[in-house]
Parts: sequence; structure tokens; C-alpha cells
Amino acid sequence: MQQPEKITMGPGGRLQVPERPIIPYIEGDGIGPDIWRATVLVLDAAVAKAFGGARAISWLPLAVGEAAAAAGGEVLPESALETIRQHRVAIKGPLTTPVGKGMRSVNVAIRQRLDLYACVRPVRYMASVPSPMKHPEGIDMVVFRENTEDLYAGIEWPAGSAEAGRLEAFLREQMGVTLPPGAGIGIKPISRDNTRRLVARAIAYAIDRRLPSVTLMHKGNIMKYTEGAFRTWGYEVAAEQFADQTITEAEVAAEHDGRAPAGKVVIKDRIADMLFQQVLLRPEEYHVIATPNLNGDYLSDALAAQVGGLGMAPGANIGDDCAVFEATHGSAPKYAGLDKVNPGSLILSGAMMLDHIGWSAAAERVRRALQDTIVQKTVTYDLARQIEGAKEVSCSAFARAVVANMG
Repeated sequence: MQQPEKITMGPGGRLQVPERPIIPYIEGDGIGPDIWRATVLVLDAAVAKAFGGARAISWLPLAVGEAAAAAGGEVLPESALETIRQHRVAIKGPLTTPVGKGMRSVNVAIRQRLDLYACVRPVRYMASVPSPMKHPEGIDMVVFRENTEDLYAGIEWPAGSAEAGRLEAFLREQMGVTLPPGAGIGIKPISRDNTRRLVARAIAYAIDRRLPSVTLMHKGNIMKYTEGAFRTWGYEVAAEQFADQTITEAEVAAEHDGRAPAGKVVIKDRIADMLFQQVLLRPEEYHVIATPNLNGDYLSDALAAQVGGLGMAPGANIGDDCAVFEATHGSAPKYAGLDKVNPGSLILSGAMMLDHIGWSAAAERVRRALQDTIVQKTVTYDLARQIEGAKEVSCSAFARAVVANMG
């Protein structure tokens, strides 16, 4: 086997992946080390079995988060970001974010510093996974959430601060806007360029996979110049960049008697609160959803709850230059080191990573084996308490069972 090499970017932005790519990883905080050990066991086994030992991943550890701080460094070293830039693809466990105080989110900082503008969250029901829904099998969607702006841009000032006071005075004196006394203030930027590149990636994904529709999720009836503009710019990019491959829902109704022409991706939009109902009541009508940052956070977690919870929800943060795949849940510090929690989210994110580098044969082995393990009722505590007759196993034992099912 060849020596480990970096993944590089070739013509047209296509990844050039060697037989032994070097892929950086961040274990994460809290339960991160537990679920990472389980994940790497599964991913390495899938690659070995899919390619008969001809390919393998050379893993490169990065110290980020609490581990970096404990060593006396910054929680997000610039050297770690540069390593991800140079290697193009990385995977990470959960990183702790304090609520209401302390450092800004390390997760958000990674997305913004690397310009990973698309948070991609596939949500699909897996047989035998407990669900509060009567018919969860209808859920098969991919959420494309804008990752770099909206309220997650972090442009805010605390109540009573001098900065909030100055901004409040400016709004009152220059813009005629009156705020409640002593309000905390945040700013919600949504821009044309960032919206267009996110929606373009969502539409391209639907076209590549022959999916029927892309839905623009927004609250444009109230926030007309931010989320309303997101809707407008989304339709704009569809018409300008994908005119031959897309058609609007309005055009389908007016010109095709409500039946979309074969091979066309239907572009439609839904107000955010209405879409929350629709994905519950009529999930089969939605395939790819493009959304601003905050809406996408809410929706993807709500969808995950319908198919087994965040412990079974994979995710990726993708930009034009690099991508970081991650567990979508938090660091759960009370379970740290107990070898207890479900590693499914990080394992499935690893499968997404394998797809991203073109190793889909290994990715499918991961997904099939994980599905088979759950069908056999060999599961961690979170699923065991919901499945009658389940065999509850540890995090590491679950990973070993998944590997055994690859045989």
C-alpha cells in the first residue's frame, strides 16, 4: 500500500483521493473520545472490507476544545484550522459550548473560519428505530442549512452594556426605532451571495441524485428583508443557474396541470412554521430543504426526533475548499468516559464522509451493518429503553456488533 498522502483538489473542484488519505480528526469533549473510538473501529473495518485491504485511512489527531485548553493552548488553534484546510476533509466529535457566558461556540467558529457555508443534515428513517410517529418511513429528507450568517453570526451585545446602549440610541435617533429599555440586541444578516451559493449547492445535490424537489424554508411573511430575501434569492439562483433542470411549483400548477415534467426538480417555498407541520403530516412531499441558519437548526433537530433522535442524526459542514463531518449532538459531559452513549450520529457522519471522498462502497457497508444491528435489537441505552426485548450494550460493544454485521 502506498504511503499516506493528503487529499487534494483537482480540476472543477473535484477531490483527488489517494489510496491512503490522511484525514484529520477531533475527538471532541465529554463523550467525544468514547464515540470516536467506536466510530474509527467501524469506519476502518468498512474500508478494509469494501476494498479488500487496498485502501485505508491514515488518521491525524487534532487538539481542539477542552483538550487543547487543558494543554495550555487556545480552544481553537489556528494550526488546527490550517491543517483542515490543507487536508480538505476532517471529522469531529462534539465540542462543548457554554450557555449564556464564556467562549463563543467552537463549532460555529470552525464553520465560519473555514467558510463551511452548507450544513448538510440527511434525515432518513431506519427500520426498527423507535419513533413517536405512526409512519416514520415517509421521512427521507436532506436539510441544507446556511452556516455562516443569520443570528448565528454572533453579532450581539448584552442588555445594559455600553455597546447595546449606543446601538439603541442610534436606532432611536437615526432610524426612528424604539426598543424596550435595557434590551439585549442582536443583528440578523442574510446576504444575497451567501444565500445563492447555499441554494445552488442544494439544487445541485437534488439534480445529481434525481430528487423531485427543493423547498426554500423561510419566515419571509414577517422578516421580509432577510428571510423574505432568502426566498427571492433562492428562486433567482434556480432560474439563472439551473433553468433547464428546474421548474417552480407555480409553473407546474399553471402550465402542467399540477404534474411536474419528467426530469425537472420542482422549486417551492414554505413559511417556516407551516413547514414544521408539513414534515410531520406530509413528509413524503419534501426531499431537499434549503434554509437560513436558525430555521435549519430547529428543523433538522425536529426531524431527527422523528427518526431516533440526535444519537442517530449525521451531519456535515461543507464549503468550496474543505469539509468537516461531525456528530450533531452535544458533548453530554455527565456520560464522559462511561462507554455508554450511542455512537450512531458520528458513525453515520463518517459514512457521509466516505461518500464525500468517493468511497461509497464502504459507506453503504456502514449504513447496512448499523441498520442490521438495530434490527437485531442490539443497541445502546437510549434505544434499548424504547425497544421491547432489546439487548442493551455499551458504546464500544455496539461498534463491535456493527463490525460483526459487515461479514
